[in-house]
Amino acid sequence: MPSRIRSASPRHNGITKLTNCRLLRGDELVWDDVWVSSVTGTIIRSQSAFYDELIMPDEVVDLGGRIVSPGFIECQLNGAYGFNFSTDADDMAQYAKQLRDLNKKLAQTGVTSYIPTVTSQASQLYKKVLPYLGPSGASRRAHDGAESLGAHVEGPFLNPSKNGVHNPSILRVASSFSDLEDMYGAANITPSSFSSSASEPPDSASSSGSIPVKMITAAPELGAMTSLIPALAARGIIVSIGHSEATYEEASAAVSAGATMITHLFNAMRPLHHRNPGIFGVLGVPEPQQQPPQSQQPQQHRRRPYFGLIADGIHLHPATVKIAWHAHPAGLILVTDAMHMVGLPDGRYPWTNGEGEHFIVKRGNVLELEGTGGTIAGSSTTLIECVNNFLHWTGASIPQALRTVTATPAAMLGVQTRKGCLDAGADADLVVLSERQVLREGEKDGAGEAAGMARTELVVDEVWKFGVRIFERGRA
Repeated sequence: MPSRIRSASPRHNGITKLTNCRLLRGDELVWDDVWVSSVTGTIIRSQSAFYDELIMPDEVVDLGGRIVSPGFIECQLNGAYGFNFSTDADDMAQYAKQLRDLNKKLAQTGVTSYIPTVTSQASQLYKKVLPYLGPSGASRRAHDGAESLGAHVEGPFLNPSKNGVHNPSILRVASSFSDLEDMYGAANITPSSFSSSASEPPDSASSSGSIPVKMITAAPELGAMTSLIPALAARGIIVSIGHSEATYEEASAAVSAGATMITHLFNAMRPLHHRNPGIFGVLGVPEPQQQPPQSQQPQQHRRRPYFGLIADGIHLHPATVKIAWHAHPAGLILVTDAMHMVGLPDGRYPWTNGEGEHFIVKRGNVLELEGTGGTIAGSSTTLIECVNNFLHWTGASIPQALRTVTATPAAMLGVQTRKGCLDAGADADLVVLSERQVLREGEKDGAGEAAGMARTELVVDEVWKFGVRIFERGRA
């Protein structure tokens, strides 16, 4: 459905009013207008602009009752459209060009911000590519497309018994912080202004602007990793538990030390067991932390971590997704774990996986590491497809589903005042969505029952970045 636009102001001020739309606010869709400025790149307070400053918008866009959501935030993306972030390129100018092309195409799927993921690799590759993958939104150029909020390094400090597709020969154990600096490059994980004597971690804006790495996935049970978590957190780096054999006790210790995220829950980790729930167990009701008998301090509660789920229909059964959501709905973040085969035809594709030559075979939506007998190698899905699957499998409302790719990841990354919301002052990154009814014959829902009836799906119609419309479905 094309938007209806009319001019409202004789002067150009860069302000657009989106009207006749339902805004995502908390767990509701609220009929309201939203005003955005392409000059500041932010959402503006419409009442003060109109009544106090007597400002009229340049344009009024009638959205015909469609949904306006904050731009989607992707927290685990390995690549897309033929480009993989873990590429040992000879020509880094070409690497940068492919990255720019990916950002523009990614935005067309509704993703306006993301953390590019680099898998387990040799040290020289990290040091080569991470400077290109750091936060990229400072220029505030809307037509650059999706912006990086900082890189996610998934490895190589992972448990070899839960390696997934990561090359076991490249995995390492950290005994000291210098091991992390040697692997990733000190400048990639320690801000130049960092002081080891600081009692509080830096705010997310300053830390993310000075170092490329935003998140590290590691197995906390190996080496000294759990003891290194506070030093990473002090540098503004999120520690995520993943590719791990951690017991419930080990995972709890990591969370107490400052780990705030779990990488693709259920995949590549110790399974839930009734006598040792493993990593999944830390999503339970927070337990009071024991204080010394003489302490007068009130009991502290361990904060439950956020967790990523790959809702592509391949990595997890629909019922498993539903169980995880009910365990900790406020912590669920939908991710794709997508590889560079997104948008590409079936075939055999090379992949940098540490040492040697490796290939991933794509058949439909299934990716498998060649020569492993069927090991899943990421996904070829998009985030809006995961949202639609989540809607269908769990019975969640549209606002609940959209929170898993907007407000929740923004809170996990510490950017909730400028991303993942439609509040005045936040970045004007928006997705306009329509609803359609789709009949899926033979498909099963989260309860395992055949679905012969229509299901509601969301469709990305428009994408706005920093107050500028950069994509409209059906228009070149």
